[in-house]
Amino acid sequence: MNDYPLLNLFLTMMYVFLWVLWFFLLFKVVTDIFQDHSLSGWAKAAWVIFVIVLPYVGVFVYLIARGRGMGRREVQQAKEREAAFKQYVRQAARDESEAGPGGGHVSELAQLAELKDRGHLSQEEYEKAKQKLLV
Repeated sequence: MNDYPLLNLFLTMMYVFLWVLWFFLLFKVVTDIFQDHSLSGWAKAAWVIFVIVLPYVGVFVYLIARGRGMGRREVQQAKEREAAFKQYVRQAARDESEAGPGGGHVSELAQLAELKDRGHLSQEEYEKAKQKLLV
């Protein structure tokens, strides 16, 4: 134990943390490169090669050159996903209302879940009934 003092343990933990942080940043940059629709295929290829060949310089140059847009693109994608989810919910509710009272898969699944929650159905029975509805 005397060969590995507490300071060395702390430094090792810090290096591991920085190493994991670096990979997180690298993956975030590469993900942003591929999700950016304003970049052409050649520009994406050039950025990826730059980030792979000179990883530290490439990532830092990317963050300086395009870092501000990363946040905007992420917010825009979140808004698009939320809008798509809301559209799906509206469509499912519309389909449910068109099926009439007591009809449709959504209400049947809700009834099955309620029966399972009350203890009238076991987990296996619930899974089997759910599979019948979804097929």
